[in-house]
Amino acid sequence: MTPAVKLRDLTNSLDLPQEWTAWLDRETGRVIELDPDTRNAAEESGEAAAFTSDLAPNEELWTAARAIGAGDPRYLALPDAFDFHEYRHMERFVAGVTDPLLADPLWRAIKGKGAFRHFKDAAHHLDLIEDWYRFRDEAARRHMLRWAEAHGIPVDESSV
Repeated sequence: MTPAVKLRDLTNSLDLPQEWTAWLDRETGRVIELDPDTRNAAEESGEAAAFTSDLAPNEELWTAARAIGAGDPRYLALPDAFDFHEYRHMERFVAGVTDPLLADPLWRAIKGKGAFRHFKDAAHHLDLIEDWYRFRDEAARRHMLRWAEAHGIPVDESSV
């Protein structure tokens, strides 16, 4: 049985840079975050390659990267920011703003190129940025709890 994974580790994985990946180690309950260089080096090294400090930040990460590249079922891919659909959550947040003097600039901000930056700038200017972060954090929490439940993964919510 998988040990409980910290909910904070699950939700933090949604904020990784786009090219990074996050994996749950089912044996330890730890989240493994892999940058593309480590992942590529592990995949290209072949089975005979051993850990060297030039190839990965530490032996544990290197071993996990090689196992993940080989398709080891011990590691389960976590949802990423694309799966979370943050834009949809921005729309839901704006829909919940009842004052048209606040909602209208937010609706305009999320249309077109640069929507994420424009939205955060507008929310900050309208003094709604803390409300947005609370809303987003709660949505991320629910998203990861649903994912964990669907995969039978126990979650430790005490650290959130």
